[in-house]
Amino acid sequence: MSRPPVRNQADADAATAAAEKVVEIHRRLSKHLAAGQTLGQIDAFVGKCLDDLGCKSCFFKYSPGRMPPFPSQACLSVNECVVHGTAGYRTEPLGEGDVLKIDIGVSYRGWIGDAAWTYVFGTPTDEVARLCKAGKQSLALGIEQIGPRTPYMEWAKAVQSCVEGDFGFHLVRGLGGHGYGRKLHAPPFVSNTVPNSPFEWPEARMTPEPGTLIALEPMLAVGTGQTRQEPRTWPIYSADGSMTVHYEHDVLVTEDGNRVLTAGLTEIEDVITR
Repeated sequence: MSRPPVRNQADADAATAAAEKVVEIHRRLSKHLAAGQTLGQIDAFVGKCLDDLGCKSCFFKYSPGRMPPFPSQACLSVNECVVHGTAGYRTEPLGEGDVLKIDIGVSYRGWIGDAAWTYVFGTPTDEVARLCKAGKQSLALGIEQIGPRTPYMEWAKAVQSCVEGDFGFHLVRGLGGHGYGRKLHAPPFVSNTVPNSPFEWPEARMTPEPGTLIALEPMLAVGTGQTRQEPRTWPIYSADGSMTVHYEHDVLVTEDGNRVLTAGLTEIEDVITR
């Protein structure tokens, strides 16, 4: 694994500032979102917020591996789309009952901030309300396990026990959190599920060093942990078409535990009734 990116207080302050830009964009989105908007309109608003705050999207034109450049300012994923939805993959306006995951990634003064939250349009059904609760609760319980003397496996145990044991939903397998800092993606990969074999998740028994930045992100589906995706296209869907949610915090590992850099996300209004 590479050296932790946060090496002094100045680094910590810079990483915190980038994370706070992400929170501010989500805060503005919470006040802006309304039924009848399209993903294209929402993405344009994100772009305006980025400009206003002196940031750039670290998703726009991002092209890992053989994937085409990502075409949007944010990842906008509706209902059965788990992650990586683009502004153009769905053209119809959002309305009552839609569940929108918005993943914001910023580059600010050389540092990355990356966090997602789920927004529900209209009064959520009992099932959607429970799914959102499971996502938020699992994220909080998992973060309690993150520290310099605790293996990443303990994160996965806490998250999986909550989502699958307590709520009876499914964690999406094969997707997970990641290190970051001055780059969007860096080691370690942080699975949301306990591995079935030692080779499935090599980092499971590693412990993070102080100064490590991790984007932790449970992704949940009602009916399955499996996904489907068309070749060389971005959106990833639940395999059975069931509803999904996605929550993500930026976390800094400290000498005695951790600090959630995007804690302000828990205070925003994420049920949209306009």
